[in-house]
This record gives sequence, structure tokens and C-alpha cells, in this order.
Amino acid sequence: MPVSDVFRELGHSGICVPVLTFGGNVFGWTVDESSSFQILDALVSEGLTFIDTADVYSTWVPGNSGGESETIIGNWLKKRGNRDKVIIATKVGKNMGEGRHGLSAAYIRQAVEASLCRLQTDYIDLYQSHEDDKETPLEETLAAFDTLIREGKVRAIGASNYEADRLAEALKISRENHLARYETLQPEYNLYDRRHYEETLSPIVKSEQLGVIGYYSLASGFLSGKYRVPEDAVKSPRGQGIIARYLNPRGLAILNALEQVATVHKSTATQVALAWLIARPEVTSPIVSATTVDQVKELASATRLTLTAQEISLLDGVSAW
Repeated sequence: MPVSDVFRELGHSGICVPVLTFGGNVFGWTVDESSSFQILDALVSEGLTFIDTADVYSTWVPGNSGGESETIIGNWLKKRGNRDKVIIATKVGKNMGEGRHGLSAAYIRQAVEASLCRLQTDYIDLYQSHEDDKETPLEETLAAFDTLIREGKVRAIGASNYEADRLAEALKISRENHLARYETLQPEYNLYDRRHYEETLSPIVKSEQLGVIGYYSLASGFLSGKYRVPEDAVKSPRGQGIIARYLNPRGLAILNALEQVATVHKSTATQVALAWLIARPEVTSPIVSATTVDQVKELASATRLTLTAQEISLLDGVSAW
């Protein structure tokens, strides 16, 4: 059964997306092209048609130079002929090596053409600043994005990893100069990592009515419940860092509450953690990844899980900062 017909608008962009976003950072990293195609097919069959990637994915893999994820997605789009059935978000700004980084007008022009080529499309639905570039005037960056929108190469723009003051300033500049504005924000946000977003960014999101597509929705996997004791660090390459950051009394209390709610719904901690995010009034479509088709099905089930007010209150309480 596909995801329900619930779609949410990305800010005031006119672009409506399903309540869960798929993070394409795994493509060309932990998932090869053949398996990536299977996952992408499964996503579409489940109604999860919003794919988020970046030009820098996955430069960290030995032998990679960046653009691997976009290339795989582009090959899939060409083979399936379904560009109009999916929403594609990508990003620009992080270091690609050889001087390719930042948000200058010249570099944005160069980077968008490269992304369009790899994605084998003539437009990007949501083009995001991957990180703030304080060396480039915000007006220059926003004017460059505005030009791309007027040219039809980009439908809307968003900001990732911006601090509140810079986000507010960027929105002010767009308003005063009649330029396209950031319609979305991509912050780190999950049931454990709440404070920074809620304390500093949430007020701007509310006042400006931005869309929120947060990353690390499962706290790097901790909220799945598979890390309960220090010895569980061996379960993944990131295990040691996850244990060090999250395995503490508050983290364990969150896991216990997730499993309590999951038992009632005959679901999983992963599904409950995502359902909590989906139920947040400000969250448009949290980002989550998978490396198998079975995992895609589990994620899709989270979109059909409705938590009670009491269950949300329980999770809010144990995760309060």
C-alpha cells in the first residue's frame, strides 16, 4: 500500500512533497548503482518521491571525486523516464576540491550546470546552499539563485546548515531586493537533537513560514534502538561516535519510550521516531536513508503511523532539553 496522499508545501514554493524525504548520500557510497536503482524503484512504488542529494556526495569515499550520487540518480531518471514523477533536491557549496566550493555567483553557475548534467535533467526542483559562505555577500548568492529560477533551471531554493542570524539576514536581503528567498531550511533535528533548532531556528521558521527538511532524523541510527550498551559500537563504522554522543541516561530514556510506544503499535523504534518528527507542526518532510528495499518499506510504514497526543507528550517529555 503506497504512502497516503498527504503532501506538504515546501515553504511558499508551490512544490508539494510527501511527508518523508529520502537522503541520497548512500548512493555511490554504501549502495552501488544496481542496488540504488532497486531502492529508487521501491521509493516510487511507496509514494516516497522526494529525493535529496548533493554535488559533494560522496567525496569522502576513496577513489570518488564527488557527484556520484547525482550521477546514479541521473542514470536512473534516464532509464525510467520518470523525471516528472519525482522531486529532486540537491545542494551546492561544500568543498569539491580543486577550488570548487562556496556560493559565489560564478561558482553557483558552474556547479548548477555540472549538477544538471549529472542528473540528466534540465531543472532542479530545490537547489540548496549546503553551508553558509561568509566570504561571499549574501546578496550575490541570492541574486545568482534568482537568475537560475528566472531561467527555469531551478524551481526553488533552500538553506542548509545556516545559523539563525545569517538565515534571518538572507531572508531580509531577499525581501528588500525582490530576490528569490530561501523557502526551506535543512537543519539537524531529531528526537534527541532538539535544542539548537528549537531554541534558535524555530522562531524564524515560524515567522517566515519556511519548510523544514531536517537531516539525521534517526540521530545517526541511535534512535533505531540498536545501540544500547558500549559493546554495540561494533555494529557500524560510526558506532563509537554514536555511543559517545547518545548513550547516556537521557538517550536511554528516549529509547525506552520509543520501544514502549512501538510495542503498542506493533511497529519499530525507527518508525515511532519518524512518526514523531512527521507530527511536528513545523516539519515538512524529514530526511532518512536506507540501503535495502526492506528498509524502504519500514520507512514508508512510518508515514502511516499516527501517534496519540499522550504518546507524543511522553516522547516530548523524555527528550526535553
